[in-house]
Amino acid sequence: MLKRRNAGAVAMLTAVSLLLPRSAAAQELIGAGSSFAQPIIMRWGMLYTSLPGEGGQVGSVDGGLDYEPTGSLGGLMAVAQGTVDFGLSDVATSPADLARLGLIQFPLVSGGVAVVTSLRGLGANQRLRMDGATLARIYLGEIRNWSHPAIRSLNPELTLPDAPIAVFQREDASGTTFNFARYLAASSPDWRMQVGVNQSLIWPVGSSARGTRRLADRVLATPNAIGFVEVGLANRQGMQVALLQNAAGRFVAPTQENISQALVTRQWDEASHFFEAGAEPSGPDAYPIAVTVYALMRRRPAASRRTRHVLQFFDVALTEMGPEALPLGFVPLPEDIVRNVQKYWRTNAR
Repeated sequence: MLKRRNAGAVAMLTAVSLLLPRSAAAQELIGAGSSFAQPIIMRWGMLYTSLPGEGGQVGSVDGGLDYEPTGSLGGLMAVAQGTVDFGLSDVATSPADLARLGLIQFPLVSGGVAVVTSLRGLGANQRLRMDGATLARIYLGEIRNWSHPAIRSLNPELTLPDAPIAVFQREDASGTTFNFARYLAASSPDWRMQVGVNQSLIWPVGSSARGTRRLADRVLATPNAIGFVEVGLANRQGMQVALLQNAAGRFVAPTQENISQALVTRQWDEASHFFEAGAEPSGPDAYPIAVTVYALMRRRPAASRRTRHVLQFFDVALTEMGPEALPLGFVPLPEDIVRNVQKYWRTNAR
């Protein structure tokens, strides 16, 4: 059984549950958005559904969770239209857009985007090295073969195949795409000018797949392919994960330690709804494509009881279920940020 980690969490959950009739608490929660976040939100939902009340202090949580991985933009649109209780996005929404849409926003968990390949002849202990400029040239169609000098110069110790690069990317509007493109744009003026950074892009070359899982399947099934997916999925599928060059010039893996180091410099401010423009991580071992998942909710929802139920779920997730993120390749929020999120709810979720 999950245990309460601090008295503050117990007090908040008790206060929320007293406002929740059992019929309201038993209603199914409905969410949509980030496919990147689907593994952790479904894990939290499963645990929350099975969590028993403690001496009547916590309301019934047997309503279940229905989450549709429609992509980050889909989650934003769904919550703005009021068709879901919450949306999840890998891209922070600006305070101006939140005000225009009548939404609030807060971080939930962090992770990373992995560059994955299916290179034939790569040894089990060998790692491909990539930098943003070379990746940009691949996705611009300037580099089409794995034996290209730019790739060989980054990987002098590898025997790279003299074979075409099968390029894969996301078809749907995706926060994963946004964060991947931002990494390319940081190193490539050509990428910034020709393609840019957005959740949905006009890709110059390659084949597209809808959703991170289908993209991973396409890469795995195609010899000498390249793509980008959520780190936890890449690890669970046993995919080849490249080392990426960070702002310090080091080639680093998307480990939880390196992702955590990338988050140290994040400037999350509850006054601006935790909006953070996403400057390139500057730590010596910081993984360069670190991603934070944000929850979006309506500021003045029509059903306030459902709002309290959603906040109860998120509070349990943040205060009790943070460690559940680790086996899935995610990084839980630091405790001080969790406290700021709880404070934010008291001011904005009413």
